[in-house]
Amino acid sequence: MEKTWRWFGKKDKITLETLRQIGVEGIVSALHDIPNGQVWSLEAVNDYKNYIESYGLRWSVVESLPVSEAIKYGGGDRDFLIENYIISLENLGKAGVTTVCYNFMPVLDWARTDLFHAWEDGSSSLYFDKAKFAYFEIHILKRKGAENDYTQEILQKVEELKNTLTEEDNNDLIDSVIVKTQGFVNGNIKEGDLNPVEKFNNLLALYDGIDKNQLRENLKYFLERIMPVCEEWGIQMCVHPDDPPFALLGLPRIVTNEDDIDWFLNAVDNPHNGLTFCAGSLSANLNNDVPKLAQKFAHRTKFVHLRSTNVFENGDFIEAHHLGGRGKLIDVIRVFEKENPDLPMRIDHGRLLTEDIDKGYNPGYSFLGRMLALGQIEGVMAAVQNEMSR
Repeated sequence: MEKTWRWFGKKDKITLETLRQIGVEGIVSALHDIPNGQVWSLEAVNDYKNYIESYGLRWSVVESLPVSEAIKYGGGDRDFLIENYIISLENLGKAGVTTVCYNFMPVLDWARTDLFHAWEDGSSSLYFDKAKFAYFEIHILKRKGAENDYTQEILQKVEELKNTLTEEDNNDLIDSVIVKTQGFVNGNIKEGDLNPVEKFNNLLALYDGIDKNQLRENLKYFLERIMPVCEEWGIQMCVHPDDPPFALLGLPRIVTNEDDIDWFLNAVDNPHNGLTFCAGSLSANLNNDVPKLAQKFAHRTKFVHLRSTNVFENGDFIEAHHLGGRGKLIDVIRVFEKENPDLPMRIDHGRLLTEDIDKGYNPGYSFLGRMLALGQIEGVMAAVQNEMSR
């Protein structure tokens, strides 16, 4: 597989020169300065592509060309927004950038409650605390009926948190769930925005009455509209699994398991409609056998995210070591190196190591932790390739 790296543009503190020196071959990036719903011009795409290539790398994957909320919930302007999306896809195709990772998650791109959960060795990683998220829904968002989505055990922990968390803790939770995990990836709310809770609740309200079946139909409508331009220009669309892969905030989730993946691939059965196989997201669902899913969907996978999680009995999960956890990345790599070896892959969500603490990296995207993970995964890939050559 091609070794790629998620890079956040010319303002990224990690330089392309450095990435090439550590063995990166391709770049995963996007035109982050263009607001959601606006057209990516051919000139802008070519300028970005040429800049990446000037460092001896290639723009391997677009992650992401964001799908506007109105497309997801079926708003009145969705056809206009889809037309803009089609023009952007056409311009990407003309420039020869043909793999596009996107998601169809309502409102939240991904969710964690703790961005710096400490390990014994002093490093930290992302963590999802189910009780803390329930507290966020019930006592910060004050979402009507939220308590009905949780067990009595979780609700008891929520009451304990209500009596112990401070106003500063609440603000940190708002920052983690609404702002910091969203704003740097074309999110709906950016750092510095006023009244983030109010804005977030307004976004949730847009999905009133939208259930799983309706969200599925909206994804199908979107895919059917864009497939002709994908066929014309060889665009490979690959949806990212929901992260985490279960319902949150009363919103439906439609890419969480084998049945969900089967549904969207069959609903629009076109070779340009594919999957981003994220071992980390899928591993956070205890019902998912990640290597088995890799085997089944390898032929429809266009892009691979290699990370892993450990899931606890209470529903919490944490980013695992890249050679451990439920993601079983060694087995996953064996599948893809055998079944679809030309895919781009990137490691994801490395630990934050001490030397990177003050660097200001985006959550989950520090340098040293990802470099360590890349080295581990590159070693696994080499071992697997050696096995196959015997």
